[in-house]
Amino acid sequence: MKAAPLIRALAGTRLAPRVVHTGQHYDAAMSDVFLRQLGIAEPDVHLEAGSGSHGEQTGRVLQAFEKYLANSPIPQRGVVVVGDVNSTMACAITAAKMQIPVAHIEAGLRSFDRAMPEEINRLLTDAVSDLLFVSEPSGIRNLEREGVPASKVHYAGNVMIDTLVHELDAAIDLNTPAEFGLCPNGYVLATLHRPANVDQPERLDALVELLSRVSEKLPVIFPLHPRTRTRLADAGLMERLASNRRITIADPLGYRENLGLMKSARAVLTDSGGIQEETSYLGVPCLTLRSNTERPVTISHGTNLLVGDDLDLAYQQILHILAGDYRKGQPIDGWDGRAAERIAEVLDACWGCNEAA
Repeated sequence: MKAAPLIRALAGTRLAPRVVHTGQHYDAAMSDVFLRQLGIAEPDVHLEAGSGSHGEQTGRVLQAFEKYLANSPIPQRGVVVVGDVNSTMACAITAAKMQIPVAHIEAGLRSFDRAMPEEINRLLTDAVSDLLFVSEPSGIRNLEREGVPASKVHYAGNVMIDTLVHELDAAIDLNTPAEFGLCPNGYVLATLHRPANVDQPERLDALVELLSRVSEKLPVIFPLHPRTRTRLADAGLMERLASNRRITIADPLGYRENLGLMKSARAVLTDSGGIQEETSYLGVPCLTLRSNTERPVTISHGTNLLVGDDLDLAYQQILHILAGDYRKGQPIDGWDGRAAERIAEVLDACWGCNEAA
């Protein structure tokens, strides 16, 4: 979702980008469907890193990406990495060690919680990047506090919103809520995948109980991340969910299907960073099942509310939402569908030449 608008925008520059798929997300439902729906051509390179522990996965990406860069017949003007996953950090470090400039899309985000693997990835990636493209105001402050020279930092806006704007009409046309028998504005969308929520049976049991309580008020649709499905099965909770006729369990959805569900939802329960952004743009109330967020603008200007470990608070907020008592979102600077164009302009000015990049 973050790469697609940038690939389109770079097509109008002097750069000739090559797309490297690390293979960190390899399941067809978590990878292929997104490439297809977002119009991303077959990646130029597949590293096939696969799954494993953080160390194993990161190590495989480091090794494979280094080999690709070293053996590529095309001069590399720079490496662009997006987001905060293991692949982001591994490819950034590899390029930096090989003296290849690095640009980080979505730089400067901080949860200030180093128990989150993504926080470590963000810190390390920003530390070795030459161009840091910031998606929200807190990113500027965070990078300044960390001593990053202002000349490296560019406020570009949010490429996730570029994709949302580009795909929204197609998502609406799919009418995904109707496929699940759901009425517009008449259901809650839930997504869970973070280890802090799904890897602890006690926490997972409490979250299932929350979904059960919410389903008494509105139907719930719950697309299951593969990790979450495995953890629910291990904890013996799948039957409990499946037996609740007010909760619809779904397989992972394509980007457009998920966007369509989000657009028509009365509220969203999630632990996803990207969904915090998307719901804020769409004006859909979002309750984030985490104690922190690296996207504070979604709270100050959006529709997002952190509920942390207080699941009763989450339920009470659902009642407030049903009563029509929730804060409306405000426009956020740079969340306008044109962030990738601004990024491409800077990359072209810094790296553009007649050679491939």
